[in-house]
Amino acid sequence: MQLNVAYDFLSKTPTVRTSRVMDHFGIDFEQGPHVIASGLELPIEIAADSDRSDSPGQVILFTGASGSGKSSLMRTLASQLRESPKVAQNSAAVINIDDIELGNQPLIDALPVPVEQAMNLLASCGLGEAQLMLRSPQELSDGQRYRFRLALALSQQTRWIVADEFTATLDRTLARIIAFNIQRLAQRTGTSFLLATTHEDVVADLAPQLHVQCRLDGEIAVSGERMPHQSGAESNAPQPRKKKASHSPTSSGSLPRPVATGRTSLGGITAATISE
Repeated sequence: MQLNVAYDFLSKTPTVRTSRVMDHFGIDFEQGPHVIASGLELPIEIAADSDRSDSPGQVILFTGASGSGKSSLMRTLASQLRESPKVAQNSAAVINIDDIELGNQPLIDALPVPVEQAMNLLASCGLGEAQLMLRSPQELSDGQRYRFRLALALSQQTRWIVADEFTATLDRTLARIIAFNIQRLAQRTGTSFLLATTHEDVVADLAPQLHVQCRLDGEIAVSGERMPHQSGAESNAPQPRKKKASHSPTSSGSLPRPVATGRTSLGGITAATISE
């Protein structure tokens, strides 16, 4: 599957404050398209519904610092999955956990599966304490509600679960436990996961089939195990990093790039910046 992700910077009118910043650092407003990825190939297998019961789910992880483009890549991939002929026939085939309504029922009543299965799902998502199962979502902490969203998504037997800021609200020990359980659930249930996080500490326990690492310098590295439709020779070796397409220019038209003066200008009066 090929990803192309870009957006245009908004047009802005200079103000006194923005002019001070531009003059001091020698920059201008960013203009034109900002390209996050161009022609990025991701070896993802999309199984038909008839094959799902026999195929383990996939875990696809996007990592990188805030602003590196990982969430944009994940959302674009989720949109393409929704539009795939093998997936589009089922409107609930791709679920973003941020879109799930929690309701006000006790947790054990909210999962539309037999009670034994509901208890197992809650336990797999770190909600295995008996008292927690009897609470309503309003009585949970932010981290517990995040885990409950995962359990709700899994109970709907969807094809793909999308989760941004994966385990960001959890303590790191619990985050690794949840990551390990996600891989096991994917293998057992056939549900696949699209996950994005700034935390690299979950990678080993999550063991994603595909790991997309986004860097602030514009490079994207893709690595992972052999995907179902790849040959062994081409799959296990990490793919070379792909440089993003050219970044937007820092100046427009034929105007010269501003020179960083270390000075600030106000209403035509220029004064040296004083450091204290």
